[in-house]
Amino acid sequence: MKLLFAAWRANGATEFLIAGAVVLGVLLAFALLRFVTARLSRALAARSAAPLHAAMADAASATRLWLLLPVALYIGAGALELPGRVHEAIGNAAVIVLMLQAGGWAHRFIGSWFELKSTRREGADGEAVTAMGLISFLARVTVWTITLLLVLNHLGVNITALVAGLGIGGVAVALALQNVLGDLLASLAIVLDKPFVVGDFIVVDNLRGEVERVGIKTTRIRSLDGEQLIVSNADLLKSRIRNLRRMTRRRVEFTVGIAYETAPEKLARVPALLRGIVQAQPRAGFDRAHFKQLGDSALVFEVVYFVPDPDTNAYMDMQQAINLEIFRRFAAEGIEFAYPTQTVHVRAPANLAPPAGGAATT
Repeated sequence: MKLLFAAWRANGATEFLIAGAVVLGVLLAFALLRFVTARLSRALAARSAAPLHAAMADAASATRLWLLLPVALYIGAGALELPGRVHEAIGNAAVIVLMLQAGGWAHRFIGSWFELKSTRREGADGEAVTAMGLISFLARVTVWTITLLLVLNHLGVNITALVAGLGIGGVAVALALQNVLGDLLASLAIVLDKPFVVGDFIVVDNLRGEVERVGIKTTRIRSLDGEQLIVSNADLLKSRIRNLRRMTRRRVEFTVGIAYETAPEKLARVPALLRGIVQAQPRAGFDRAHFKQLGDSALVFEVVYFVPDPDTNAYMDMQQAINLEIFRRFAAEGIEFAYPTQTVHVRAPANLAPPAGGAATT
């Protein structure tokens, strides 16, 4: 308070008015510079397809005039006679806010640039989209870590001792946040090992859907029913994941049940009949057709073939065509399909006496 009172007595009203006008002028200059920079960046972004200009425009909009107020005060203080400690304090505040503002610009630029790059690659390069999310997070953490260290160094804090202390304290923090760190490491493992990427269709336990986003802690999956499934990265990697998008071909196995009343010579022709039906499909890779077993109510034939396409609709279209052709060919050959039946035999007990004047009936 004594320093401020000394500064008040050392300057007159005219000096304070001049200093106030300088501060206001600097703030207006900052506002005008932010406006012009944002407009120019948006104009360049509209003309160019590169995400750099759009990210620059977004970064320019991150300028905070209230945060730059100490800078304006430092410039305005040049018109006043201030004690050395007051002038030094204002200068330190101006440097610190410039560092914080630079960190804000870098944070917004990195986030916007990676988001634009991910949006443009979405659907075409799932691996890049998956990696960009983690890289963007790590880059922004690095920016703020460096900014914090620079601020502390400017305030006279011994950074070397601080880093050593953080190493010890980091162990305690890691133990307290082991679940969060586990998800973070799992996210890193997903990016590096690539068990799946954005756009892949995966099956995890009883959950299935398309991967929409791989975050730092969770992965978001869009199910077939439309809802969004959010799964912890650590839990996800502990499960058995089936990646259907990377399936090069689909193995299809189905059975056909035929009635027991079918003649043996007709049964002998069924495997060749099924083989011809499957091989008639242009893209089906026939494997085998066999008389598999004598079922409870049907003679069971098993057919196996391959579809060289992971798409479910392509597989279902092929299976539908095979089923329709089996139905037509069996009808033409007089081969009946089996359906569950039960035959009940009723007979009288052995110790039951026959009715008078007649024989026993069954």
